[in-house]
Amino acid sequence: MSALRNYLNKIKPNFEPEGRLHAFRSIYDGFETFLYVPNTTAKTGVNIHDAIDSKRIMSMVVIALMPAMLFGMYNIGYQNYLAAGTLATASFFEIFFYGFLAVLPKILVSYIVGLGIEFAWAQWKGEEIQEGYLVSGILIPLIVPIGCPLWMLALACAFSVIFCKEIFGGTGMNLFNPAIAARMFLFFAYPSKMTGDTVWVAQDSIFGLGNTLPDTFTAATPLGQIAQGVTPDTCICDMIFGFIPGSIGETSVIAIAIGAVILLWTGIASWRTMLSVFVGGAAMGLLFESIGATTMPWWHHFILGGFAFGAVFMATDPVTSCRTEGGKYIYGFIIGAMAVIIRVKNAGYPEGMMLAIFFGNMIAPLIDHFIVERNISKRQKRLKN
Repeated sequence: MSALRNYLNKIKPNFEPEGRLHAFRSIYDGFETFLYVPNTTAKTGVNIHDAIDSKRIMSMVVIALMPAMLFGMYNIGYQNYLAAGTLATASFFEIFFYGFLAVLPKILVSYIVGLGIEFAWAQWKGEEIQEGYLVSGILIPLIVPIGCPLWMLALACAFSVIFCKEIFGGTGMNLFNPAIAARMFLFFAYPSKMTGDTVWVAQDSIFGLGNTLPDTFTAATPLGQIAQGVTPDTCICDMIFGFIPGSIGETSVIAIAIGAVILLWTGIASWRTMLSVFVGGAAMGLLFESIGATTMPWWHHFILGGFAFGAVFMATDPVTSCRTEGGKYIYGFIIGAMAVIIRVKNAGYPEGMMLAIFFGNMIAPLIDHFIVERNISKRQKRLKN
């Protein structure tokens, strides 16, 4: 590592204001601060710092996403071989590497388009490259179906970075989660590629791996079957482990739970928000079940679709969620309850988690405002007494 540090120090003058590569200073700064913690300190006032900066926080979230991503790759291969009837003769490595090759282009497109816009924007504004897209770049591919075309994914990434992040001022200033915005863009602009029975299973072989399925092949998610009034033909174990059709990173509750443990253990995610999402979902699920509005057990909402993934990785986004401690409970409860309401009452949109988080992002500042005003009012009353 010392050799790399020495090399960076050697080329750094080229990127300074008088250097021949000064136009790319923000790009150099972005790579340097990604590899090493900045060695500068505040010059004025009294400042308290912890041992981790925002880039390290983003890196830890990416690490927490790894179990869901790796299992998602395996499940993509698993679903392809299962549909072709060749699962019994396929090895673990064949299944995994097929899924790896199917998912990798989506991750590359997401980062190339998103980071390319971030770099260009930073150069244009003369600012440092912001680190928020380190997480968004991997979240976006994980919340789309494997059948989503790459050009659509590129459009969604560009839309989310430009219109849901940069125009608000960049990382830390955005109102909506960029990954949620990308999914919402795809759903409303290209609904046939985000829902239905034809987008959840990869249908083409890749470099001799996998199977080419008929063009007429269809496979519905369990939530899609429930919305159509059909009892899912999937066992509970498969729902929990994640061996079901669905968005790439959202199927395995166990993999998501591992990520949740990492986020909670490192203190990056709020347990208040995470817990209240599940409480809100359980309360609304029990209500609908008790009045006969659905035959779906309330706890099935947690193991199907993107509920668990959204509660762990999306609702807890520190930028777009509530900042006040009391507000986190309200914010999470509303998201969980709204997700179940959308699932039960809107058959045309069987997955409701991402839409619920989008609306949650919208009202988070309002919730915080009322919590702060309430605290101010209580303190003023104490002073009068």
